[in-house]
Amino acid sequence: MSWHTRRDFRKIHRWGALLIALPFLIVLITGLLLQVKKEFDWIQPPTQKGSLSYQTPEIGFERILAIAKSDEEALIRSWEDIDRLDIRPDDGIVKVRSTEGWELQIDLGTGAILSSMERRSGVIEAIHDGSWFHDKAKLWIFLPSAIIVTILWITGIYLFFLPYFAKWQNRKRLKDRKQKRRKRKKVHEDLLEEVG
Repeated sequence: MSWHTRRDFRKIHRWGALLIALPFLIVLITGLLLQVKKEFDWIQPPTQKGSLSYQTPEIGFERILAIAKSDEEALIRSWEDIDRLDIRPDDGIVKVRSTEGWELQIDLGTGAILSSMERRSGVIEAIHDGSWFHDKAKLWIFLPSAIIVTILWITGIYLFFLPYFAKWQNRKRLKDRKQKRRKRKKVHEDLLEEVG
């Protein structure tokens, strides 16, 4: 490749890295936090064990709502305040996640609240994919950043292997020169033998 191509690849690599530095840092840090979310209670509350396991729940949805309303920290007043219900038959619990990011874990057998903690993994996921900043941030900031990272990867691989390729070409050129010199020397020696 020409010198201009190499120079252009370096420019693309440098400017691309500057362009995506902040979004990429956000994705890296939040990705690391999401990797260890089950290890730290601060990120995601640990799953509790209820009194039932793989049995028919003793409580229904209306009772779950009433129990969720009784916890003041969850700020649940009606079904509109609930983001989702995550029923875990193997653990005998239901996880009630509020729209405010609070998580209750309710025993499906007794109706007791086993855990009441803030669940930060949802916010971290929203920051990770860009939707926390703005609905369009996913498409207009984080998607282009991912495309630029791909381009950086390609140009980085090229720039990494370029010196090795240049050395290989140089060795090949030197080897070819040596062979040509040997052939010329051989031809010259053969001519001297014929003359001499």
